[in-house]
Amino acid sequence: MQISFRLATDLEPVLSLMKKYADVPMSFADACLVRISETLGDSVLLTTDGDFRIYRRHSRHIIPCVTPY
Repeated sequence: MQISFRLATDLEPVLSLMKKYADVPMSFADACLVRISETLGDSVLLTTDGDFRIYRRHSRHIIPCVTPY
């Protein structure tokens, strides 16, 4: 699997997400995953992190997640 994600071009949206969800708080890694889900429209995230139930891609869309619990 290869994910086409370039932090150099996606840094501003990643930092914006971290600022938006500062009260959660959102980690840098979580922000990168949310950004990847925004750029790959049909993505499903496999995670054990419950915060992804709070995060939204494009500010309003639920991020499809598979959680093992």
